[in-house]
Amino acid sequence: MTFFSVLLALVLEQLRAVSLENPVARLLRLHAESAAQGVDAGKTKHGVLAWLGVVLPWTLATGIIYFVLYRINFALAFIWNVAVVYFTLGFRQFSHYFTDIHVALNNDDVPRAREILQEWTGLETLDMPVSEIVRHTLIHAVVASHRHVFGVFFWFLVPIGPAGAVLYRVAEFLARAWADPDAGRSGPFSNFARQAFFVIDWVPVRLTAMGFAIVGNFEDAIYSWRNYARQWPDPNDGVLLAAGSGALGARLTGPLAEVTSVEALDSGDAGLLPVGEDCTPRTLQSAIGLVWRAVILWMLLLLMLSIALWV
Repeated sequence: MTFFSVLLALVLEQLRAVSLENPVARLLRLHAESAAQGVDAGKTKHGVLAWLGVVLPWTLATGIIYFVLYRINFALAFIWNVAVVYFTLGFRQFSHYFTDIHVALNNDDVPRAREILQEWTGLETLDMPVSEIVRHTLIHAVVASHRHVFGVFFWFLVPIGPAGAVLYRVAEFLARAWADPDAGRSGPFSNFARQAFFVIDWVPVRLTAMGFAIVGNFEDAIYSWRNYARQWPDPNDGVLLAAGSGALGARLTGPLAEVTSVEALDSGDAGLLPVGEDCTPRTLQSAIGLVWRAVILWMLLLLMLSIALWV
């Protein structure tokens, strides 16, 4: 049932993308905002209480509904699984930005590509060269593909099933929403949400990175993973971006990649050979292929696991 649930949800998501303003997303935002406003008093313990107050109801409700439906009828539980995966995925929520940037660059419409990138990421893109547009597009696409696809896959496959997918999506949303400067949350309050999601995402990130390595340039992906992951502020994002960089053969330079020779010696990066080439619009097409090959890899592994369980 798990394999067909994921497959059908993926097909539905490609046919009709989940809107960011869908009722479930609006309800989650309202719940998160009300929990934070009522609890945030500038201390970590308040962040813990608010996080549990949002995550536990959504996760437990999803699991209980699945259990009840399964006891009533197998088909109802299957439909529930498909619905949960459909709403927790978000492939098309970011891929349209990626596609629009790709089309704009192919049409030599660089100003339009800058405009779309700024809308997507919030970066200042004025006078940004094409190589930087492509680089930032790839950085955000690699991270988004994991958080909206592969991370959900992993948590859906754990024994708690659809409740795991909801746990991952709600935890990711809280880590992002409460850390937003515009939200006005205190640092100690929002820190727990980020730390909790870091722990929840630790294993999925490394499995996604390994998947990128298998379907891409394995040797360069592992080399970059070992030597360049620490160049990124977030350790989990660093693993994804380093492995993705090597797998693609594209130089997604991190924050420390353009250091002086003295800084390189201090950081222990001296003598490391750069992996990949500068980013070009053609690299975007390679990234599309990498992500879809990784999706197929996950689906094949899930199919083999399902067959093994049936046998």
